Amino acid sequence: MPIEKQEFRRVLGRFAAGVTVVTTIGDDGRPYGLTATAFTSVSLEPPLVLVCVDKQSDSHPHFHTAGVFAVNFLGVEDEHLSRHFAVSGGDKFTEVAFRRGVTGAPVLAEALAFLECRIVEVVAGGDHTIFLGQVEAADARDGDPLLYYCGAYRRLAT
Repeated sequence: MPIEKQEFRRVLGRFAAGVTVVTTIGDDGRPYGLTATAFTSVSLEPPLVLVCVDKQSDSHPHFHTAGVFAVNFLGVEDEHLSRHFAVSGGDKFTEVAFRRGVTGAPVLAEALAFLECRIVEVVAGGDHTIFLGQVEAADARDGDPLLYYCGAYRRLAT
């Protein structure tokens, strides 16, 4: 018998996670995105990562149709972006600087780093969908990451 949802959430909160904004494009060419900590690297050869997207997210169906996504790693100065993209609904890109990457997925101008991916596999994962992506482009700049731990934003100790 699985553990209760609240206990699962409490225990998982003890795992420090980097904060990302995962973006994609709709059939209409509009950008979509959401805040996610459910991200990890999978393989170096070929270069693969995965993201888990809540099936209830407004952005969820667009990942299926676009076949691409970008993972934007947030820096300590980007907490406002995390909060902005965590809210459901509306046009999240109205006042957010971004550019279209080589895959067409939105790359946030303020991101500490980004990975652009083509979806190579989709797996059902309970109330989320797991999108496995092959990295097509990437870049990074120097800076400190934004972390999430025990229900709060954190920074690396200096």
